[in-house]
Order: sequence, then structure tokens, then C-alpha cells
Amino acid sequence: MSNSYSLMIHGGAGALEDLKHEASEAVFQESITAILERGRQRLERGDSALDVVEYCASLLEDDRLYNAGKGSVLNADGKVEMDAALMDGRDLRAGAVAGLKGIKNPISLARRVLEHGEHVLLMGDGALEFAKFCQIDTYPDDYFITEARIKQLAEVQVTGGMTLDHERVKPSQKLGTIGAVARDIHGNLAAATSTGGLVNKRWGRVGDTPIVGAGVFADNDTCAVSATGYGEQFLRTVFAKTISDFVQFRGMDAQAAAQAGIDYLVAKVNGEGGAIVIDAAGRCAAAQSTSGLIRGWIELGGETHCKLG
Repeated sequence: MSNSYSLMIHGGAGALEDLKHEASEAVFQESITAILERGRQRLERGDSALDVVEYCASLLEDDRLYNAGKGSVLNADGKVEMDAALMDGRDLRAGAVAGLKGIKNPISLARRVLEHGEHVLLMGDGALEFAKFCQIDTYPDDYFITEARIKQLAEVQVTGGMTLDHERVKPSQKLGTIGAVARDIHGNLAAATSTGGLVNKRWGRVGDTPIVGAGVFADNDTCAVSATGYGEQFLRTVFAKTISDFVQFRGMDAQAAAQAGIDYLVAKVNGEGGAIVIDAAGRCAAAQSTSGLIRGWIELGGETHCKLG
């Protein structure tokens, strides 16, 4: 057992220049710092990395600042469809949900999928049936949908495309996918990612978030990874597992592997996004190909840090 623990969380990658406005920046810093400190308390008392990434991800889902849970963006039909996944580095168990509607904390339903053990990924109506089996209540549309989200969708639909929540469609909208990675005092790693997806997404689109090895990965022998950005690019490059492979097969630490993963993403598919990484030694790292990545971290039980650029 080690008396050291590490924790990282993120709130999305994208064009975040307008967060340089002091008031906006302070709001995000306050949110990230508060959630990290609550996660610290649980790690210090000996909670597992898996419990803590679920806990921190659920707190991020409950905050309208981010594109997950309560703050999720709207699809082309003006509805919320959410994806989430988490992974246990001890034994590679994973649980995921996709195309989910009406569930307050998708990451917690993904945890139930992991614990149930029979499957890794449940989607749509099947995931909702499983939620009923687990006695998890559904929430009405008005819990998720806000006037700001309706306006954001309308602005994107004018262009006829889809977009990351924090792209410069409207300067004041700088929100994003969430994730958490942790190393507990026992040396175990875990990762979690949750999202409302792309604004104006269509045809039952599912991105990288609920796909093990793309948007989330954890292995005690290598690292824990949570990604954020354009999911199609992460799917095509098996992004999170690629970062793990840089650790395993090239002996890189967290920072070198995170940057190598981003370099590979850009070289292969001109990918846009970022990742947070904690390696087996508890070292924290992040890298991105976008101008901004909202993240915070506590490395080896040290000080709390927050960065938006």
C-alpha cells in the first residue's frame, strides 16, 4: 500500500478563449477545485479509484457548466442523449451506456453495468430497462433542457452541421464533455468519461465516450485515460488504448504518452481533442490539439491545480 494518491478531472477540450474573461474563468476554476477536493477526501480515507472516478464524474454531471448529465447538449430532435463509461484498472472490468435518456447520472448506471458483469455496453431502450431493473429513476426532460441549450441547437442547425459544445458557434458557450482518472492509495487505477455528445447529432450517433479503448481506458500496469473531443477521430485511432500502449510498449511516462497519443491523433486523422492521464506511478499529465482543455489535478497527494488553456 502507498500513502500517495492522484486524481485528475476534465471538463472538455475546445476553443476556450473566452474563458480568459476573469468571471468565466473563476466559475470553472471554482467548480473544478471543489470537485477535486471532494475527491481528495475520499481517496485519503482509502476509497477505491473506481469509486472516486464515478463520484467525481457524477458531480461533474450534476453541474450545468459541462456537457454531461444535467448540462448535456441537444441532438437534432431537441432531445438529450447521453453516453458514459468507466473502467477498473485492477481487472479490466468496464461498464458503459449509450444513447441514454432521462437518467440523472449516466456514469452511475455504467457502474451498475460493470458490477452486473454480464455485459460491457448497453444502449437506448435496453439501457433504460436495465435502469428500471436497478431501480434507478428517470428524470423529466425539463431537468436537462434549458433555454440556453435550445438556443445553442438553433445556432448550430443554421449551419446544417454538428459541433463540439465548446466550439465558437457562440462565444459565451464554452462547456464540455467530462472525465476523471485516479490512482488510489492501494495503487489501483480507474477512469471514467461521460458526455451529452455533439450538438445537433443525428441518426443515433454514438461517439468514443462509451467505447473501451477509445474514450476511456484503465490498466494498473500502464495508465488511466479519459478523452474529450471529436469522438469519431478517437474511435478511428483507438485513442485511449494507444496512449496506454505507449506506456506499455515504449516505456513512456504519463506526460510523454499523452503527448505521443495526441501527436498520433493529429498525424493520422488531424484529430481535435485532449486527454488526461495518470500512470501506474501516480504521475498526472494532459495533452491536447485544441486551444483549450479544462482540467484539474492532484498529483501524489500534493496541491490542487486547475488549468483551462
